[in-house]
Amino acid sequence: MTAVPAVGDRIRLIQMPEDPDPIPSGSLGTVCAIYPHHGWTQVVVDWDNGRHLMLSLPDDVIEILGPDNPQA
Repeated sequence: MTAVPAVGDRIRLIQMPEDPDPIPSGSLGTVCAIYPHHGWTQVVVDWDNGRHLMLSLPDDVIEILGPDNPQA
């Protein structure tokens, strides 16, 4: 089961396998909105690199950064 972040969480993208022009792996961002659907979740992220591309969980793989993570 994939953990779903909360609005305001900082995340790191691990992999975005289904997008033809993905956000680069390792990119950081802040979750702005969550839209749950049946069997999947759409996550709106304000990416630090300026791109605007939503995540589709569980297809996309992320790491939710904790408050003790110095790269957050």
